[in-house]
Amino acid sequence: MQRRFSRYAWSVLGFNLLVIAWGALVRASKSGEGCGDHWPLCNGTVLPHAAQIATLIEFTHRATTGLALISVVVLAIWAFRTFPPGSVRKAAAASLVLILTEALLGAGLVLFRYVGDNASIGRAVYLSAHLINTLLMLAAMALTAWWGAGHPPVRLAGKENLAKLLGAALFAALAIAVTGAITALSDTLFPSTSIASGWALDFSSSSPWLVHLRIWHPIVAVLAGGYIAVLALSIKKTAGGYVVAALVFLQLAAGVLNLSLLAPIWMQLLHLLLADLLWIAAVLFAAEVLGQNPVVAAPLQFRKPAA
Repeated sequence: MQRRFSRYAWSVLGFNLLVIAWGALVRASKSGEGCGDHWPLCNGTVLPHAAQIATLIEFTHRATTGLALISVVVLAIWAFRTFPPGSVRKAAAASLVLILTEALLGAGLVLFRYVGDNASIGRAVYLSAHLINTLLMLAAMALTAWWGAGHPPVRLAGKENLAKLLGAALFAALAIAVTGAITALSDTLFPSTSIASGWALDFSSSSPWLVHLRIWHPIVAVLAGGYIAVLALSIKKTAGGYVVAALVFLQLAAGVLNLSLLAPIWMQLLHLLLADLLWIAAVLFAAEVLGQNPVVAAPLQFRKPAA
């Protein structure tokens, strides 16, 4: 039963990654207005008729979001019926709460009209909050699967300093993701025709404020990513640490490629997927390290000198 639950929890996580990627497609293709300003209906109807591409993209995202919500409801019920009070139940409950707030935040994008060509500060702030909720939701789902598979829960006793270092790494991963989301929004609304012209626009006083923020993402990605990789490799030589470090370098390489190709939609989606995988790997690495029993040094043995 425990193995079946864990497999289902991992599948829920995987499906939600696909839903998130499709949501990025909605933003990158400017399809957020595909259903007008109606929610939960699409242009005033349950099923759109003679829909345009933008409508199909937006409606598909709403439909898959509904399926994702149902899958998490099943996950939470299963967790509460199978496991005693503890980490698995808490993570499953958090998954349910966060996917509900995820749906409400998604509805707010439409109702507040933070879609299409909207380049307001409100949209950037709202998208950042939406992304943080998304990452917390993924963390809760990943931990549900992790602890549901039988891994030990987090134990902070005697590991307070280590927990602070890992917490800083998770905060660094959030910073990479948020600055990346703002950069992606800028690339969508104000695409560059070449690397040289994009670089010039970044420092031009006449450029929109969103364009000026693009320069911060690569700086944050290099500094924060370097910290995460070094920490993952230095704490303990585990497979999880190597995975985290590898994903950091893959993410940085994807960022360079994304910049070189002038941020095509497919590359934006791949870049986002790698960011999500890095976040999940960092969360599970922290859970692995903090879930291990602290190493206690053996007491020194003093031998009585021979007579």
